[in-house]
Amino acid sequence: MRSRLRISDALALSLTGLRYHLGRTVLTALGIAFGIAAIVAVLGISASGRAALLAQLDQLGTNLIRITPSTGVFGNADGLPPESVAMLARVGPVERVTSTALLDVDVLVNDLVSPLETGGLSVLAVPPNLPGALNTPMLAGRFLDEASATVPVAVVGRLAAERLGIDDLSGSRRVYIGGEWFEVIGILSEMTLHPDIERAALIGEPVARDLFEEDLKPTALYARVHPRHVDSVLEVIPATVNPENPDRVAVVRPADALVARRQAEEALTTLLVSLGSVALLVGGVAIANVMVMSVLERRMEIGLRRALGATKRHVRLQFMGEAILLSGIGGVLGVGVGATITVAFAISRDLTLSVPMTGLAGSVLVALLVGALAGVYPATRAARIPPAEAVRSA
Repeated sequence: MRSRLRISDALALSLTGLRYHLGRTVLTALGIAFGIAAIVAVLGISASGRAALLAQLDQLGTNLIRITPSTGVFGNADGLPPESVAMLARVGPVERVTSTALLDVDVLVNDLVSPLETGGLSVLAVPPNLPGALNTPMLAGRFLDEASATVPVAVVGRLAAERLGIDDLSGSRRVYIGGEWFEVIGILSEMTLHPDIERAALIGEPVARDLFEEDLKPTALYARVHPRHVDSVLEVIPATVNPENPDRVAVVRPADALVARRQAEEALTTLLVSLGSVALLVGGVAIANVMVMSVLERRMEIGLRRALGATKRHVRLQFMGEAILLSGIGGVLGVGVGATITVAFAISRDLTLSVPMTGLAGSVLVALLVGALAGVYPATRAARIPPAEAVRSA
């Protein structure tokens, strides 16, 4: 009568073999787990970073252009012509234009402290349409309007608010700008790609002219352009905003910085996934080594099973099952650890959590495939052991 081995029986035999060498099983499974955890964590963190990038691009927009005066030979940069805003607004595809003008004054907590205590903060004269052009919401309070731009009130960037000790607008919050008191009426939200605005106190252009600088020159322009015409507008901007010296105009698209950063992160992701794959390969080799050693140690068991009616196929199934279960346990453990790392990283960096489910399932399948490949040779070797020789050598 032909001997039969049900799948459930083969699994039970494989589990028994793993439990018999529990310590070795745990250590080998950890090798697979580390490789899978590395791959899952890298893919999860990369996906979360990509989601954060898309959110930033949605807020910033790929059609925002920043224009500044280029640095001169002696390291200084003159402002742009006062009429540059109006000239740029005449370009057809340009939908909105705003500007900032850097003032040579300090912003202080009060009139008793030194400028060194709030070093790095600047004062910018801005028009009321700045938040709308940059798609920047308010963290607290309100922005300047046509009326408030003529009186001594200010809006501060997020980092400037931290340095000035302004965490809310309760009561009367004031700052000392250029020898004058200004009431703080608003705090801007985070502006990662505009550090000059994040570290500044913003005041209206009319009050800036009245108190500090009559000849107010823009030091930065921001233009929203129709998405289909961004490249063509980039070409004509220098000659438009500064016809006399177009070579003294620098034009950048802030979204390009995000894209460049993402490309660098993707290169790093590829490197880390490769390292995780190497760790997974090492885990597969460890499984193959453990299974070969197991075959050598269990020759007596193999011989007895063959003598009792087990076929070569049954022996192969048992040892293949052990290898696959070993890698499967490591794979599931690695997926759990990798997903946990991803969640912890996303929370700590305030990123949009994005764990690719296909990546999780694929990682487990890869682990099982590695186990199956690693178990082929040991299982074949075990099946080829003659029963009489196995019993005699034991």
